[in-house]
Amino acid sequence: MTPFARRALLFTPFALAAMGGAGFYGMLQGMKTGEYNPRGVPSALIGRPPPDFTLPALEDAGVPAFGSAELRNLSGPVLVNFWASWCVPCIIEHPQLMRLQRDGVPVLGIAYKDRPADSLRFLRQHGNPFRMLAKDEPGRVAIDWGVYGVPETYLLDRQGLIRWRFAGPITQEVLDQDIRPLLRRWA
Repeated sequence: MTPFARRALLFTPFALAAMGGAGFYGMLQGMKTGEYNPRGVPSALIGRPPPDFTLPALEDAGVPAFGSAELRNLSGPVLVNFWASWCVPCIIEHPQLMRLQRDGVPVLGIAYKDRPADSLRFLRQHGNPFRMLAKDEPGRVAIDWGVYGVPETYLLDRQGLIRWRFAGPITQEVLDQDIRPLLRRWA
């Protein structure tokens, strides 16, 4: 090995550390200005219709099931919310979903990997914000949508195209800063 190659190998760890540090600094600056969202995972479905699916209803919930056929040619924007009774952040977001329902915003729910009895108990205890509700016990439809955890919410426009995705609980801040402006935009 030549002396030049040895020197290059000696400085390689320093160069890698410097690049990692620069990347970390850039991420911190982006978080400071709001340009980098550490929770944001882009969805390949944005601007596209949801995958084809048919799901059964959550029996005794008092609302019909839905599938991809019901998400085509909508009368206005709708929210599709993946949730579960065992999900603690779902409890945090539930008052916002109830508020949206009272405001007339169609919220469609998919109970993800949840036992039907537990889903029904959750809805009886906290209220049912869902205009339509289906169950995805095996979680296959959620995988097709790109869901990696609950709660996760998608906004569809009147043509049935996915326009926005949010992973995590819908808080009052998310409702005011993201959802309400998007609902106005896609109305």
